[in-house]
Amino acid sequence: MKKRILGKDLEVSAVGLGCMGMSHAYGPAADKKEMTELLAQAVEMGYTFFDTAEVYGTPENPHDNEELLGTALRPYRDQIVLASKCGIRFDETSSAVNKPLIPDGRPETIKKSAEGSLKRLNTDHLDLYYIHRIDKNVPIEETAGAMKELIEAGKITHWGISEADEDTLRRACKVCPVTAVQNRYSMMYRDYEALFPVLEELQIGFVAFSPLANGFLSAKYNKDSKFAEGTDYRSVMPQFSPEAIDKNQEMLRYLEEIADKKDATPAQISLAWMLAKKPWIVPIPGTRKYGRLLENAQASEVELTDQEVRELDKMLDTVPMSEVFGGSRVEEKK
Repeated sequence: MKKRILGKDLEVSAVGLGCMGMSHAYGPAADKKEMTELLAQAVEMGYTFFDTAEVYGTPENPHDNEELLGTALRPYRDQIVLASKCGIRFDETSSAVNKPLIPDGRPETIKKSAEGSLKRLNTDHLDLYYIHRIDKNVPIEETAGAMKELIEAGKITHWGISEADEDTLRRACKVCPVTAVQNRYSMMYRDYEALFPVLEELQIGFVAFSPLANGFLSAKYNKDSKFAEGTDYRSVMPQFSPEAIDKNQEMLRYLEEIADKKDATPAQISLAWMLAKKPWIVPIPGTRKYGRLLENAQASEVELTDQEVRELDKMLDTVPMSEVFGGSRVEEKK
């Protein structure tokens, strides 16, 4: 697979693997043996960028995903880039399928979390460590200071911020240069394109999570699609409602037409579109299936011309489009 650079020097595969869905938010946690095999296959395909977080798990095992990756990827540790995150916990008092998030960006929390992640991931350092959400009760300078100390101690080599805005990034970079911002980005959620000039200026990479709008842009879902109640976030995501399926048909038809012309799939066009936007954008779609893993990897070979990207942008600006899931609610409390 082709490679890209995040920040100044972090080389990763052009398409990374978001591992959250193997353990969290997409129904009950997947079989560990099957996922271990899938992760090995990902390495063989050329994936070098693997994304997890300390909270990707189940109520019974909150750290399921890090533990899975720590075992499965240990044989390949020197070949891959491991990214994890700290700084949030779920509000377990909530009955919501996607429970609200409670941020905690205190330096002591970050350092303690880093030690836990290193242990679970069977490694002596993390290649990229994010603060998972910004804690408005803690100045970002303090969070950045903790990350700087972790870098100086050799426990992480690069750091990033998830769901960051321009002001936060500028302030953080003054304390310790940020390598990557990980924000939601897809054809159905383009809000952060306004951030691109700042990222270019500060030399920060953009890691796109939910690049297929939680799988919707694969064009594989319809009104009969079923999701596990209580454990699959898609069961409450607006883009998967019957009304949204109808509203998004014109967009999906357009995607399928372009996919046919390019001998690709709608999902590959969606990923190729963002890869064509900037050389420092890296999508991290997730999956539990070999076929989808291969399809996403091969998206890095799909070339879209500038004209084709402009036409896609024009389509996205003009066709009817449903609301799309924008993330779990953040609670501003300790």
